[in-house]
Amino acid sequence: MEVIEMGTPLFWSAAGEGDATWFFQNRMTVKATAASTGGAYGLVESWIPVGASPPLHVHRREDEAFWVIAGQVRFVCGDDEIEAGPGSFVFGPRDVPHTFITEGDETVHMLTLLTPGGGEQFFLDVGRTPEGPGLPPPGPPPIDKLQRIAPRYGMEILGPPLTQAER
Repeated sequence: MEVIEMGTPLFWSAAGEGDATWFFQNRMTVKATAASTGGAYGLVESWIPVGASPPLHVHRREDEAFWVIAGQVRFVCGDDEIEAGPGSFVFGPRDVPHTFITEGDETVHMLTLLTPGGGEQFFLDVGRTPEGPGLPPPGPPPIDKLQRIAPRYGMEILGPPLTQAER
């Protein structure tokens, strides 16, 4: 009898499992990687404090999609700007500059899907090992480190993070 390979074997990551990192002010857990999905995607779970924003950036290799589980997020993608709350899905195509800022009064809980996979490793390379549970202490993003590591992942840092005053 011939055995037919049916693709990537079953993979799962339970609650609390994955590679955790403190990335800027965020706590992120890489739940699935290119290696675990046959290159299809990377999946990152994030907890992001109010007022946090990544610098304006662009991905050249992958699309980035976001599923907001809790909290409020204002996304800017190209010329478009939208407010997203719990249950919202936002798709950011590659080659389109984008960023977001968390708003309201609740920590944002969000899933980020990078397709194809590989870009999820960027968060681990830029971030640092969590020193405890919860969010890291506040501080500015390490722009120089971002600019140095981003090209390895086909990314460019184009501008500063958003601020609450920008509307």
